[in-house]
Order: sequence, then C-alpha cells, then structure tokens
Amino acid sequence: MSHLAASFFLQMAVILFACRVVGWLGKKLGQPQVVGEMIAGVLLGPSLLGLLFPEWSAKLFTIETRGILYTGSQLGVGLYMFLVGMEFRTDLFRGRAKSAASVSIAGMVVPFILGGLLTPWLITVPGLFSETTKLHEAALFLGAAIAITAFPMLARIIYERGLSGTSLGTLALAAGAIDDAAAWCVLAIVLASFGAGGPETAIIAISGGLVYATGMLTIGKKALTCLQRGVDATGQTSPAILAIVLMLFCLSAWFTDTIGIHAVFGGFVLGVAMPRGALTTDLIKKLEPFTVIFLLPMFFTFSGLNTRLDVMLEPSVMIVAIVVLLASTLGKFVACWAAARLTGEDNRTALAVGALMNSRGLMELIIINIGLQKGVIGPNLFAVLVVMAIVTTLMATPVFEFVYGKHARKNAEPL
Repeated sequence: MSHLAASFFLQMAVILFACRVVGWLGKKLGQPQVVGEMIAGVLLGPSLLGLLFPEWSAKLFTIETRGILYTGSQLGVGLYMFLVGMEFRTDLFRGRAKSAASVSIAGMVVPFILGGLLTPWLITVPGLFSETTKLHEAALFLGAAIAITAFPMLARIIYERGLSGTSLGTLALAAGAIDDAAAWCVLAIVLASFGAGGPETAIIAISGGLVYATGMLTIGKKALTCLQRGVDATGQTSPAILAIVLMLFCLSAWFTDTIGIHAVFGGFVLGVAMPRGALTTDLIKKLEPFTVIFLLPMFFTFSGLNTRLDVMLEPSVMIVAIVVLLASTLGKFVACWAAARLTGEDNRTALAVGALMNSRGLMELIIINIGLQKGVIGPNLFAVLVVMAIVTTLMATPVFEFVYGKHARKNAEPL
C-alpha cells in the first residue's frame, strides 16, 4: 500500500507539472488554460509519452494507480458539474428567450440529423461502436456528442472579453445553457436504455432520474434554503455547512450512478437547485480552485490514457475523423449562425454566436468518457471525438476574435 501511495504521488506531480506547463503555453497562444490541460492529458497517454518512453510510462501509470486515477477523475468531473450547476442562471432567458431557443434548437436539431445520417455508415466501421450498441442508441449518442457546447468555457470567454450583460453575451449563454441541458437529457436516455438489465433497467433509470430532478428542483430547492439562512446569519460558509453540502453532493452522485445514469447528473442537478447568493458564491470560491487545479487534471490524464491517436493512421479511421469534424463544425456553426440571423441578429453577432457555440471543450470529454465507460462507443471513436473536441475548442477563441473583433466588442450595447 505504501508503494501504491508513493506511485500515486509521483504520478500526480508529473500530471500537475505537464498540465500547468502546456496550459501556460496555451495561454501564451491566446487559448484558455483548460485547452492546454486537455492537450496535456493526451500527451501523457500512449499518443506521445507511451510512444516515446513506453517502459517509463508503464511504471508511472501502473494498473493499480489507474484505479485511483479513475476515482479521482470521477470526483473531479462530478464536483465540476456541481460548480457548473451553481453557475447556471435561469434569469438569462428573460428577454432573449425566443432568440436563445431558436439558436439552441437549431444547434441541436441539425447535429442530431447529421448524426442520424452518419450512424448507419459509422456503425459498420470496426472499433467505433461496441457490438451491443443498437442503431438508435448509436445515433442518439453521436447526436448528443456533436450537439454539446462547452458552456463553462463559453461563459469564461464572454466574461474575459467584457461581454457579460451585452446582447451577444446573454444570447450565447442562454442558448448554450438550453443546448447543454437538452444534450445531457438525451445522453441520460441513451445510458438508461443501454443498461444490461433490459427495459426494466431503462425504466428505473429514466423514472428515477425524473423523480430525482423534479424532487431536487422543487422540494429540495426549498429545503436547501436553510443552508442559505445559515450563511446569511454568520456571513460565511461554516465547516459544518460545507460538510453538509459535500455529503449531499456525494449522495446525489451515488444515487444517479446507482440508478444507471451517471454521477455527474447528480452533481449538476444539485448545483442548479442550490439557492443563489452568498452560499453559492462562497462554495464556488472554496471548491473551484482544488477541483480545477488538482482534480480535473486527473480526468484529462485518464482520458489521455484511453486515447490512441495512432489509430488515425488507419485510412478508415482518418476518413471518419474528417467527416465527423466537418459535420460537427459546419452543422453547429452554420445552424446557430442561421438561427441567429433569422431571429433578427446582425451578421457579425450571428457569426460570433456560431463561433462560441461550436466549442466542445471539457463537456465533450465528459460525454465520451461516459460513453466509453458504459460500453456505448469503442476506442477508435473515442479517439476521433477527442480530436474533434480539441480542434473545435482550439477554434473557438481565434474564430470569435476574427468574426467579432475588438472594435465591435467596444460598441456592444448592454441590455
């Protein structure tokens, strides 16, 4: 056990070093820190480190420590989705509901159509989907993977560019929120129907998820206000309140994972249900640094260990990667741009919305890791979708700057 602990500590030191260095280089190139960390995770896997130094890589990432890495990565993405839930703002929809809904629906419908058209071909290519995945499950999963938007990254770009509260910022955030909520619902249905226990398992998962979400967003939301009152009385989140919140998070993650969906759903719904105010502000301040700096790099690395970019050398996989990337980029970007234009937005704003909505980021990695873990997709499609996630995320900032520009940003009118 002591040897296992020592290996884990060395492993984490290497992971944190790689993520900070590559993340720093990414920021120098105008990319968010998280983009560099996504790439660092792939570099630590068999695509680079395992390829150049296979013996050293095998000693560093042993089978035993991978189990710890997996557990830590699940804790990281669960807490991250809890934080995303707490930052989910329903007030964004007021006044921009029509435009946001139009952009979001277009950004979901077109990718799902493209996913449905591609699936009959993709399901015949070895290594993309598992043998037990049915055609409709494959189509729904691929549609969700193509339709997802990196909502947290979108929010950070808008904040860093000074667009919070502007027409563009509000429209993009509202559309991204609707988009992701719908994609996660579809993913939950896919995971529920993919359960090994047949229709009964799917019924338990879907009904259990609906009961949990409904109860948490109604009765649970009211019950959680007592925590808010405790913070208002003392002016800060006490250790006891923090412990209660973390216990609730663990129970929520356990429940949604047990019924056959995934732990991240429990964390996200609990975050949405948390009362807004001093409590959520303080919780984000306390939990975000450790989650983002220490836990999420474990997730990026675990994803990287499952990614083999050498499969791209196979002509059939390379063709699939190009087609999926084109379908993901053009389908999402063009659909969101067209919907924004049809609802009265000017061309520059519509292009900016399309650029922002096209980013997949960490949300894509979460979805495809769940798909690989549950046996919906195979390693080849996992690698293809990792590449798609990285490329679309890398594109977001430079394309946004190109189509919107600093001059237009200075002239953005607040709502």
